[in-house]
Amino acid sequence: MGSLGTGELVIILVILLVIFGGSQLPKLARSLGEAQKEFKKGVTDGADDSDDKSS
Repeated sequence: MGSLGTGELVIILVILLVIFGGSQLPKLARSLGEAQKEFKKGVTDGADDSDDKSS
């Protein structure tokens, strides 16, 4: 429970294709990748800051 199988991923991709259209999907994927990168950067920066404060 909690994991997505191949069938579920295909259904999600088809729904996204219908909602956003083929021309918008690369832009959507790019912005999701950038958001993920910023989130990871924020998490690591936050971990670095908390290490500095505890020392």
